[in-house]
Amino acid sequence: MASDDIEERLKQKRKDALKGGGKERIQKQHDKGKLTARERIDLLLDDGTFEEIDPFVTHRSRKFGLEEKKILGDGVVTGFGKVHGRPIYLFSQDFTVIGGSLSETHAEKICKVMDLAMKNGVPVMGLNDSGGARIQEGVSSLGGYAEVFWRNSMASGVVPQLSAVMGPCAGGAVYSPALTDFVFMVKNTSYMFVTGPDVVKTVTHEDVTSEELGGASAHSTKSGVAHFAEENDAICLQEMRKLLTYVPQNCEEKPPRKEAKKPDSSKVEQLNSLVPDQPNKPYDIKDVIEGIVDKDSFMEVHEHYADNIVVGFARIDGRSVGIVANQPLSLAGVLDIDASVKGARFVRFCDAFNIPLIAFEDVPGFLPGTDQEWGGIIKHGAKLLYAFCEATVPKMTVITRKAYGGAYDVMNSKHIRADYNVAWPTAEIAVMGPKGAVEIIFRKEIAEADDPEAKEQELIDYYKEEFAHPYKAAERGFIDNVILPGETREKLIHALEISENKVDSVPRKKHDNLPL
Repeated sequence: MASDDIEERLKQKRKDALKGGGKERIQKQHDKGKLTARERIDLLLDDGTFEEIDPFVTHRSRKFGLEEKKILGDGVVTGFGKVHGRPIYLFSQDFTVIGGSLSETHAEKICKVMDLAMKNGVPVMGLNDSGGARIQEGVSSLGGYAEVFWRNSMASGVVPQLSAVMGPCAGGAVYSPALTDFVFMVKNTSYMFVTGPDVVKTVTHEDVTSEELGGASAHSTKSGVAHFAEENDAICLQEMRKLLTYVPQNCEEKPPRKEAKKPDSSKVEQLNSLVPDQPNKPYDIKDVIEGIVDKDSFMEVHEHYADNIVVGFARIDGRSVGIVANQPLSLAGVLDIDASVKGARFVRFCDAFNIPLIAFEDVPGFLPGTDQEWGGIIKHGAKLLYAFCEATVPKMTVITRKAYGGAYDVMNSKHIRADYNVAWPTAEIAVMGPKGAVEIIFRKEIAEADDPEAKEQELIDYYKEEFAHPYKAAERGFIDNVILPGETREKLIHALEISENKVDSVPRKKHDNLPL
């Protein structure tokens, strides 16, 4: 064959690989408000950095007419490129090719880039848009999924794994995103569920749409499966790019450092008057965060799920940090099942990837009630406690107001080896609030008093004088200092500097036994 023919053949193969399922199917994808697999890659990666792997792969199936439906790439585009100048591996499922269904070879392509990501120590990103396992291939496609799941598990804590669900993701397919670190979804065009609406109707007689059952809103507010729910594909991909700026390439590296940006002076000034005089009056903990971290650097995670706790990434003096904060605006900032699991998951990610942790604490305790107790608040609350206990990254805590009961211990207290614990003058550190404590300790005195109400108030004032301040804890060294709110940023910067080379470890073990 002449050299011109050889070159022409390669050019034609490349053109064919770019066609996906053809113009008609691409138009249908666009009509649904969705981008194609390659359009998504173009938006995700830095311009001109994508290097494709396995563009000419086709399936091997010869049954049910599949031998007549061989399309180059077999429904998934794989390769590597750069995000903000840093390398990543990725796969992007192509719904225009046999519904993006996962075949044996489709799975092999995904597994190849995951193996390479592990070897080279770089993040792996998956853009999911698939009808699920390719039914015509039977157990071969199921085996392909299991191969992907195994790699998700092995890569966990080694390299960051980000998933975007940008179309259907049903049945066994949902477990790969669930095993990754962060899940992004797109509103109205993506959904995830183990069993679809038809099966649900047959089994439980519930009428529910795909969006109601497993759409972005459902998973970002009700189940907590999705960490982010975005308006469209383009915004979703931009947010994925943003998240990568806070994390290192792998567990052996430190996060990238950026140029420091001081917070707005108005937000710093309001810190000194932010906590209300009345102990039961709420305030927004995000105002505290934004008055301390670098300007516009706070990226909230799980914003619409368990909003009585706030978690997310930020920078302080250019350093990437993980924020965990009780939110007085929601349920008075109590810890419940969902908040505990949300916080624990985030703490463990930060610890796995060398991101220092900062807790902002205003917590009246754990949420009481039969729903919580029967739902397992004991074991779920223990997850957050366990996560902070085992974390070896630099750990800081700022107590802004209430730190009551077991929740005080759980929220990164000095006793579970936090490195730097400070309190604002408004802090209250005690077993419980004044009224409840007085009713237990002085029950007899109140009952026997001539004026029980006056006696109770007198004893409440006494209890407040003893415990409604941070100085008892400071006397014992349980907090390292009492600081003014406006000093917090500077103090944290110094604490982060001194702990930059912190070395700590947990006892040697095969693995832990987290209270799942």
